[in-house]
Amino acid sequence: MTTAPRPRTTTRDPQELGRRLAAWLSTRLPGVRIGNLTTPASNGMSSETLLFDIAAPAAPVASCALRLAADPAAYTVFPAYDMERQYRVMSLVAEHTDIPVPRVLWLETDPAPLGAPFFVMEQAHGRVPPDVMPYTYEGNWLYSATDAERAVLEESTLRALAGLHRQFPAARAEFLLPAGEGSPLRRHVDEQRAYYAWVVDGLPPSPLIESAFGRLEELWPEDEGPAVLCWGDARIGNIVYDGFEPAAVLDWEMAAFGPCELDLGWTVYLHRFFQDLTEGSGLPGLPGLLRRENAERRYAGLTGHTPRDMDFHLLYAALRHAIVMLRIAYRQVHFGEVRVPADPDAMILHRASLEALVRGTYDWSGRLAPQPGGLDGA
Repeated sequence: MTTAPRPRTTTRDPQELGRRLAAWLSTRLPGVRIGNLTTPASNGMSSETLLFDIAAPAAPVASCALRLAADPAAYTVFPAYDMERQYRVMSLVAEHTDIPVPRVLWLETDPAPLGAPFFVMEQAHGRVPPDVMPYTYEGNWLYSATDAERAVLEESTLRALAGLHRQFPAARAEFLLPAGEGSPLRRHVDEQRAYYAWVVDGLPPSPLIESAFGRLEELWPEDEGPAVLCWGDARIGNIVYDGFEPAAVLDWEMAAFGPCELDLGWTVYLHRFFQDLTEGSGLPGLPGLLRRENAERRYAGLTGHTPRDMDFHLLYAALRHAIVMLRIAYRQVHFGEVRVPADPDAMILHRASLEALVRGTYDWSGRLAPQPGGLDGA
């Protein structure tokens, strides 16, 4: 199966970055040499990652990963990139939990050396479920695995998520609370509203996203539950697996302080996003993986906390993802890769599922029914 070219995410030259990185590292590790500079195939759509080996008399590790704030010339996905915040979160997770996170080594907040703030961490080795082509399509290690192996992956992933929420002292995560008034969940949603306003500033807004915000208010939880450290971008595509067990939990730029259901809803919905795309192509995908009822039941068994108001949190996950996807679509417009359609909602790749979630008709038990104007509609 052929796919459209991967959307452009940067204007930077990796080799030039490597030269500048070597110069910066030499001030910390005299005589350092770097080699095998590569961009991971799973590199995200937001911050950039470069992988490289280092050799120096005092090198703490042999292989590193550079996490670099997004290229400001590349129509960034988010309005700001706080690398110090990510570095701090990863350090605290390593200190307070047994969740496997890469060891962070150096933080640079001065944009001068590489053009943006960055940090360097130990490179994690293993396998990552791919986004392109999604792991729900044939031709990758997770699709080729047995049902039993995927069950191990699901169990171990939910165990890591539950462990993060149980083990991390909530008081140490309060620095992630956005400014404003109200509960952690209210502030989180208000921050997403502000993000959406930034995305559509001067551009056609999305009636669907705005209706989803309205539906959230109708579904607002009576009891939001306690706030915990939430990973943020909690999905299997951000985990390096050793076999089918997490070896490293990556990408903490969306870390938040809020109800645990923020993470659980994102984990379940982001799999459904890929599954719906696959089924929309007429292919089976992986319908048995991360099913809503199974994930909720297993999370409750691991934590003693029965997930609550999941209709709200799954809709919220789809809404948040829609805002990100809309920004990425407008970035493609910026680079001349696509044109703005007459209906801006057509730029939301999971329009059909978001529409169904707003209406309350999404079928979590099976295939997404065809919806007018959606993935399966005209």
